[in-house]
Amino acid sequence: MFPDLTGQLHVREQQGLRRQRAVMTGQQSVRVVIDNRSYLSFCSNDYLGLASHPELIQAACEGARQYGVGAGASHLINGHSMAHHALEQALASFTGFPAALAFSTGYMANMGVITALAGRNDAIFADRLNHASLNEAALLSRARLIRYPHCDTVALERRLAASTCRRKLIVTDAVFSMDGDIAAVNRLIELCEQYDAMLLLDDAHGFGVLGDKGRGILFSPAGGGLHSERIISRVIYMATLGKAAGVFGAFVAAAEEVVETLIQTAKGYIYTTASPPLLAHALLKSLERIENDDWRRDKLYRLIKLLKIELQPLKWQLMPSNTPIQPLVIGKALDTVRVSNSLKDKGILVPAIRQPTVPQGTARLRISLSAVHEEADILFLADALRQIAAVDGVYG
Repeated sequence: MFPDLTGQLHVREQQGLRRQRAVMTGQQSVRVVIDNRSYLSFCSNDYLGLASHPELIQAACEGARQYGVGAGASHLINGHSMAHHALEQALASFTGFPAALAFSTGYMANMGVITALAGRNDAIFADRLNHASLNEAALLSRARLIRYPHCDTVALERRLAASTCRRKLIVTDAVFSMDGDIAAVNRLIELCEQYDAMLLLDDAHGFGVLGDKGRGILFSPAGGGLHSERIISRVIYMATLGKAAGVFGAFVAAAEEVVETLIQTAKGYIYTTASPPLLAHALLKSLERIENDDWRRDKLYRLIKLLKIELQPLKWQLMPSNTPIQPLVIGKALDTVRVSNSLKDKGILVPAIRQPTVPQGTARLRISLSAVHEEADILFLADALRQIAAVDGVYG
């Protein structure tokens, strides 16, 4: 009935680009069951191991008893519960901003912020490796989209200096999801001050992991390590709540007038049913664990260091990342899929990331670490990769 689609799918299959969904049984953890087989997983964004934490499960059950399982309406009609309100207040306090606004997803949050704050006669300056949600939102806003080379603040400054647009908005990932590197946030803020611009920071992969008590990129050395009024006056901070926080959703933290503007004009907030209040109730418990469980971040960074040591002899390139995202570049898409499948045969799940997600010729294994991994898990993965590399003749 749709021969053109069938042909396109066949081409994707031949190029090693067709994705498959794995159906998982049971809870998210570092050990998962798929098709009745147990695997050691390095696929999850559950960086702190909170997705199956007993206290969060209990909080979700409490929230369901108190609020039910559905919000029943959008936030501006009758769906904004006390749980949502308490979570927004807690997130604002935790991140050091005057106000915060909860969204259903990070994609919707980025779409809402960019289309609400930029339009015709405005300019959006975007890192070339930004997440798809930032790129799509920039196009939808109808503002002039000006892209700059990855993390190249010199090139960005030239573009800012040349712009005569009414409003300037810099948008960037804080931690880049496929490379694991970190934006030069402190320098970006300086450029905002110099050229009267705003900065949207997508800290999806930094919140809970980076900075003092896991408060994110702005509390890390890359963000100056210290929150201040200069940040509040220039930065719109977005983070997701389904990664290190272990639950679901996203939020935007900013100055009060920014958050109020989003409430009034962000279509992804206005025209959607509010997320279940039980999730907001569970996230309050997640914030407690993020703030108080320093041992989770300490362990995570020990595991990152161990992985770097163990994979150093390989000729495959482990990209320079000090985050839980550790990309191992294989090169060709078909080769990367084959290595990923070889790991799966050994009981290890590591996803193969290919074009168009990453540039052609840079296909990679995206190794994601969690605080609930053990050192033995890292050693098992490293040994399996060495065995595969030896067969391929790429072991140093």
